[in-house]
Amino acid sequence: MRHPIRPNPPTGPLTRATAVFCSLMAATAALSPAAPAHAATWRQSPSPQLKFGACPAGVPAPPAPARVECGTLSVPLDRSRPDGPRLDIAVSRVRATGTPAERRGILLVNPGGPGGSGLPYAVTKRARLPERVRRAYDVIGFDPRGVGRSAPVDCGPMGGLFTAPGADPVPRDRAAERARDTGLRRLADDCARGAGAALPHLSTEATAEDMDAIRAALGEPRLGFLGVSYGSYLGAAYAARFPHRTGRMVLDSVVGPTDWYDFDLAQARALLRQRDTLFGWLAAHDGRFGLGSDAREVRSAYERVRAGLAARPVDGFGPAGFDRAVYRALGRTERWAPLGEALGAYLRDGSADGLRPAAPFDGPDSRNYEAANRVVKCADGPGPSPARVTADVRRLRRLDPLPVLTGIEASACAYWHHRPAHRTALGSPAAPPVLLVASAHDPVTPVEGARRLRHRLPGSRLVTLENDYSHGVFASRGDGCVDGTVGAYLADGVVPETDVRCEGAGLPAA
Repeated sequence: MRHPIRPNPPTGPLTRATAVFCSLMAATAALSPAAPAHAATWRQSPSPQLKFGACPAGVPAPPAPARVECGTLSVPLDRSRPDGPRLDIAVSRVRATGTPAERRGILLVNPGGPGGSGLPYAVTKRARLPERVRRAYDVIGFDPRGVGRSAPVDCGPMGGLFTAPGADPVPRDRAAERARDTGLRRLADDCARGAGAALPHLSTEATAEDMDAIRAALGEPRLGFLGVSYGSYLGAAYAARFPHRTGRMVLDSVVGPTDWYDFDLAQARALLRQRDTLFGWLAAHDGRFGLGSDAREVRSAYERVRAGLAARPVDGFGPAGFDRAVYRALGRTERWAPLGEALGAYLRDGSADGLRPAAPFDGPDSRNYEAANRVVKCADGPGPSPARVTADVRRLRRLDPLPVLTGIEASACAYWHHRPAHRTALGSPAAPPVLLVASAHDPVTPVEGARRLRHRLPGSRLVTLENDYSHGVFASRGDGCVDGTVGAYLADGVVPETDVRCEGAGLPAA
């Protein structure tokens, strides 16, 4: 359950059009020139709009002497109507621990999504940042609009998404395709009812405006930013809208400048390549996992597990849950061994315990995440046609008869009630140099996205972790080359003369 940030009742979930407006109205090497960190003596009195106090349950406490504090910032739902309905943005802060001379400003952080809660991220991500960065920056977390404690959007049943075990997500005939289309249409209807008039305003561009409001409320001339995955897209949108207020910005595991639906398809293809790599790795360690001594045998074992769950789900866990477990495991190599063990356990005794998520998929946090994910993606630009969705799934099935379609969330945009007139602008030649960070074989945000975004951010540099297969790199993979390069950029403004290639550790040992 979620807890309020302050004693007054928080802005309620975006559940129905009338409730939305009632709750919203009630919520009142060589050095190149990086973005300059303002002088430590520059201070503007923070706006009284943002006052900090105790944090809600769920936000962990950092090790002493650091401490975390939380507050809310009132912003317009629609900035073209500043006197109209408003919503509260939940914000957290852990102050810099260095001297005034070391201070470089604020570092707003976002963990990804869309739909990821960032309120605790100020603590959890900060704990992994280099010491010099923790000393230099007030680390700021926030729940984007529609997420967590910032007027969370609720799409209800989402067209049956949370039904257990649910239909097989991979349609194999016309009847299954029609059922899939019906589910997507119902999902769009549910989100239109749940978000109501807020539906067009829960976009990345609107969240970028909220980020600038946080910057202004904290009295800072520029916004330092660290965004991972979707956070990279959010940061690029901020740089497009506010290039002259952009400070030192790190975009890790980059989405890239493309429509969400096209991105989802590129990810689905990359997941197939990653899954083949996984099958080979499991075969190389057959002595531990017992799934087969070559990739073909491992794939056969994988297919038997999925087919068994489709024919006879285990306590509501079927093929949709299985594909979600595989999707999650493919993104980080440290999850491969647990997946291999879970596949073996099912084949031995029919247990699906190792495949189930730690938190229930139909729990409140997951429901909000899945709702916000679709609402944001479909607010960010025009969606595909229904005919294209069908054609693209068929094309993926020609590449592999058993694709992982879990991440193609933007297919729902084919039936969306609000049709955005333009795509989200990303990057700007007027922005200062940005650091883009990527894993060479990340299947969730393939490296090509970072290469493409770099062209929209002239003077920026790409830091690539070679021989790595995981999503999330800086202050995540434990690589000294990456962390040192990014730490020097954030703390000292060091922009590498050229792109940087760091050598990763490769695939894990069994």
